Amino acid sequence: MAERFREAAETAHRLPPVRVQGYFNTWPAICREAQEIYTDPDRVLRFPPTPEAIDRMEETMRWVLWLEEAQRHLVWMRAEEWEWKDIGRRFGCDRTTAWRHWRKALGIVADRLNGEAGTSVQSMPPSGTMRR
Repeated sequence: MAERFREAAETAHRLPPVRVQGYFNTWPAICREAQEIYTDPDRVLRFPPTPEAIDRMEETMRWVLWLEEAQRHLVWMRAEEWEWKDIGRRFGCDRTTAWRHWRKALGIVADRLNGEAGTSVQSMPPSGTMRR
């Protein structure tokens, strides 16, 4: 399940950038050589995700709705491969505590997917223990 969240984060980063509609450029497009394209440090090469990857990402995004806001941030930060010490610093707890909260959040999603709503998973600790 953690791999599915990681794939969703990667797919989200591979989507085309959002741009403001209504602006246009009257200058002609510059045709560059292949050598020029790959050596430009400002140009970001994005290979678009497959439609199947987008469908899986959308399904995974619906799973996140089953979690509380702090849990959503935690799961998504780990999906974007943040280090545990940075996640712990963000939530004001130790890295092992952050890992336990992450495992608990994944357990909530697993229980919902298995149809066992709330059998063995408790909610996150009171808001005073995890800072935003």
